[in-house]
Amino acid sequence: MRKKAVVLLSGGVDSSTVLAIAGSEGFEVYALTFDYGQRNKIEIGSAQEVAKANRVKEHRIFNIDLRSIGGSALTGDIEVPKQKEGQGVPVTYVPARNTIFLAIALAWAEVLGAKDIFIGANAMDYSGYPDCRPEYIDAFEKLAGLGTVSGKVRIRAPLMHMTKAEIVARGMSLGVDYSMTQSCYDPASDGSACGECESCRLRIRGFEEAGVTDPVRYSIN
Repeated sequence: MRKKAVVLLSGGVDSSTVLAIAGSEGFEVYALTFDYGQRNKIEIGSAQEVAKANRVKEHRIFNIDLRSIGGSALTGDIEVPKQKEGQGVPVTYVPARNTIFLAIALAWAEVLGAKDIFIGANAMDYSGYPDCRPEYIDAFEKLAGLGTVSGKVRIRAPLMHMTKAEIVARGMSLGVDYSMTQSCYDPASDGSACGECESCRLRIRGFEEAGVTDPVRYSIN
């Protein structure tokens, strides 16, 4: 019987790469996407495409409205910055988002009997979010061990120490079709990326540094 894993799938470059990595390691993949009231809701459709293309065992979209909490440009009326912000945590940080998502993933993993949860957290080309650090992942894994019946759950963050270019190269070696993915924090009504927010800039730079020669297809989806 194949081992089961829950993979947090937003529909972006990182999570789509992690999904492919989990599959390449022989896991039976259960993908989990969140509709949390985000401004970039179009990413949910991207997640559905990616999950279907990778033939995951099951893909669930979990609804939780974080707009009622606010405090982020992704869930409130705060404008998404179109230039690099100064030091400190960016306004695109969603308070405790990864903690909420991982807690729900942990509950599903326990029901499924899965011992591995994959997340696309990254400490290299990241925006200064406190819940993307190695220390955070380690701490949550300890919590997971204390708060579950089996006490044996691994929180896997295989991209933690990779640059965006390295992530893109790894994904392409696994056959990831990045034209399905969406990274923009502030997409237009037709779904086109702004090309100016920090997430877009990181994506564009990553594909350029990875030597991808089709920027329209891969960089500005």
